[in-house]
Amino acid sequence: MRRSRNEVARWRMSRQIQRRRARWLEGQSRRYGRMHAIRHQVNQQQRRSVLFINPLF
Repeated sequence: MRRSRNEVARWRMSRQIQRRRARWLEGQSRRYGRMHAIRHQVNQQQRRSVLFINPLF
């Protein structure tokens, strides 16, 4: 069945929007993962330094 020009345009636009949203979401989660990893690393370093600074009684 043939689609009208408007239908095709609407379909293409919706696909484009979906793709853009998916890409944006992927980028966000990637960034969040990186930030989480960095934060975790900093916490670990602090914990280690605290262990070595405090004299063991």
